Amino acid sequence: MINRREFLMAGVALTAIAGAPGSWSRAAARQTLTQDALLDMEPTGTLSILHITDIHAQLKPVYFREPSVNLGVGPVEGLPPHVTGADFLKLYDIEPGSPMAYALTSEDFTALAKTYGRMGGLDRVATIVKHVRAERGTDNVLLLDGGDTWQGSYTAQQTLGGDMVEVMNALQPDAMTGHWEFTYGTERVQELIDTLPFAFLGGNIYDAEWDEPAFDGWKMFERGGVNVAVIGQAFPYTPIANPRWMFPEWSFGIREEDVARNVAEAREAGADVVVFLSHNGFDVDRKLATRVEGIDIILTGHTHDAIPEPVVVNDTLLIASGSNGKFVSRIDLDVADGKVKSYAHRLIPVFSDGIAPDPEIAALIDKVREPYSAELARELGRTDTLLYRRGNFNGTYDDLFCQALLEERDAEISLSPGFRWGTSLLPGQRITVEDLHNACAMTYPAAYRSTMNGSLIKDILEDVADNLFNTDPYYQQGGDMVRVGGMGYAIDIAKPIGERISGMTLLKTGEAIDPGRDYVVAGWASVNEETEGPPIWSVVEDYLAKNPVVTIEENRSVAVKT
Repeated sequence: MINRREFLMAGVALTAIAGAPGSWSRAAARQTLTQDALLDMEPTGTLSILHITDIHAQLKPVYFREPSVNLGVGPVEGLPPHVTGADFLKLYDIEPGSPMAYALTSEDFTALAKTYGRMGGLDRVATIVKHVRAERGTDNVLLLDGGDTWQGSYTAQQTLGGDMVEVMNALQPDAMTGHWEFTYGTERVQELIDTLPFAFLGGNIYDAEWDEPAFDGWKMFERGGVNVAVIGQAFPYTPIANPRWMFPEWSFGIREEDVARNVAEAREAGADVVVFLSHNGFDVDRKLATRVEGIDIILTGHTHDAIPEPVVVNDTLLIASGSNGKFVSRIDLDVADGKVKSYAHRLIPVFSDGIAPDPEIAALIDKVREPYSAELARELGRTDTLLYRRGNFNGTYDDLFCQALLEERDAEISLSPGFRWGTSLLPGQRITVEDLHNACAMTYPAAYRSTMNGSLIKDILEDVADNLFNTDPYYQQGGDMVRVGGMGYAIDIAKPIGERISGMTLLKTGEAIDPGRDYVVAGWASVNEETEGPPIWSVVEDYLAKNPVVTIEENRSVAVKT
């Protein structure tokens, strides 16, 4: 297994040469973050598995700030991935100010982003994939996509996922599963799946009318002389977290018994290795690994966690590969007599200045984006504040959205969903149409305006908090806390549902929220079919036209008790 120091090789080297964070130039960073150093790994065994997940339609390199707050509850409190910032650096022995500190934490993000540049880009991911295939032999490599691939950008919205399918097909994965893909609706999703030259796996998706599997649950691959069974698991709470009316033909769930049955079938069919390609979320997969035997590797997705080492649960490796194309996980396996004898793992950071774009994929990306290039580049304003979304309770990007909803929809309180997708913008950057849509491109974007009494608002906050902080992972649905504008509150995450939220206050007046009084509330991304209102991107664009320079003050409206 690759150790922490080997993983951090490039970062330590750069820190030793350059000194304090932010004191060296981009040129120096490029010289040290070479492609050879980033991709170097001592091979193990005959089989390599590559994992990408939660790309959210980001074809080009991006900035993406990891969370500063990611709290765990119950038995996982303080365990990865619920470790952030300086504690994360200490846990994994990562040098502050190093490339890996920038890639994996929010520490000194703005300064380090200016040093190390953007990350991701599917043309760079392609370079990594082709490198491993050339080194190991194509017949010895599996490339697996954990889902949330087709949604999250302007071009994906315009093509209903077609741009992503075209580029991913060229990347030639072996299998994928899904989540946000389903928000394009049953007909479009099935149409796109029918064009895939690889397997779409979802063993936990059933035909709602016939109560039978709607997709293949698993597929056997022979790679490196090894029989590898890949079991696909789509996001189990898709009809709750997203509009059920968009895909009424399908039902979802964790379906633990089906997972166990698929593992048993795969083993009986001769699988030497069983890989669970999952979009459950990390804590759900951690619990599942304690209850289902026979899984060698869980490639976990949905919660956007990036962890530099596997988490081992019983005999199962949990691999978390981040989001937005920032990382590619590589796992080498030495398999003999139907068992994994040893493994090596590397979370490969996709530094766009250090890894050369693959010419073929780069040209294809330019081709699918070209019809929209002028609109993508249209400037809406600029930001003096770091704009980011990730974090359990607030993000400056959603603070911007909440302020736009308050002003443009003439509301007292605003709500913005705690999605974990959405890229970041550095202070001084332009805000373009592409940047805005990277934070809100979706198929149910209506910005509603309605009245809600104080009791209902509290119930909404309590419900979302329970989705995030229920001590049983099987009741967690991923995502972060709904963002709130115009209102403050306190939350005690250790308390049960109904008792977590207190101190609700209308910020404009300082008055306590009255349970019986009606308030004008604006929000977006309602799962209700009849929701009316302009798309959220129009609301924010109108706000930016009046407020072209964005300055967000530190959000102190949520008091967190842990």
